[in-house]
Amino acid sequence: MPGTVGMMHMAGGGICGVPRAGPRRLAALALAAALAASTCARPADYIVPRYESAEAWVPVFDDPARDDWQKPDEVIRALLLPPDAVVADIGSGTGYFAVRLARAVPRGRVLGVDIEPDMVRYLNKRAERESLPNLASYRGDADDPRLPTPVDVAIFVGVYHHIARREQYFRRVRAALKRGGRVAIIDAFRIPPEQVKQELARAGFELAQEHSFLPDQYFLVFRPAALN
Repeated sequence: MPGTVGMMHMAGGGICGVPRAGPRRLAALALAAALAASTCARPADYIVPRYESAEAWVPVFDDPARDDWQKPDEVIRALLLPPDAVVADIGSGTGYFAVRLARAVPRGRVLGVDIEPDMVRYLNKRAERESLPNLASYRGDADDPRLPTPVDVAIFVGVYHHIARREQYFRRVRAALKRGGRVAIIDAFRIPPEQVKQELARAGFELAQEHSFLPDQYFLVFRPAALN
């Protein structure tokens, strides 16, 4: 989710280089306008704005209308997760993707990661409330997700452009992947996809897949590159 390292899962619209959304995605455009105001024209290592009150963001991040453009079920199907996969949702926020992922891997685990303590608290309570024992939330750092266990997939939705020192950060993510592990990045166009590919290559990754079904976001999947 987005959150703080991210912690804003969102599609953008027509600002700061984000493509315009159509009328049926006006809610997405409003979300992007509200949040992007704090991210435009900032240096690459700016301090991420805070999202301290989880409950205040639930109507935004978990708005049912978001499903129309975020297509969470299609995203999860595209990841081809086995039922025992271990998945990290980096920037999990209020759990928009994390709870869906937990249901998709009933014999696996989902690790929500957020740098905001209140988002961590909220998602752990939500997992308990929704009877998802395979979902737990952890606090990460702005420069290190601090994953407590190796993962099969690390997914970043609306988070990439909030990470300041990305090469360093994704080298740490690479070290936390299981053999055959992958990184999925979904973001709008503040940072163009070609730049993401170049930065991930410098962090030791290669592009494995590129999906085009999201209307306002790119969806890139990477795997660790073979060592020479």
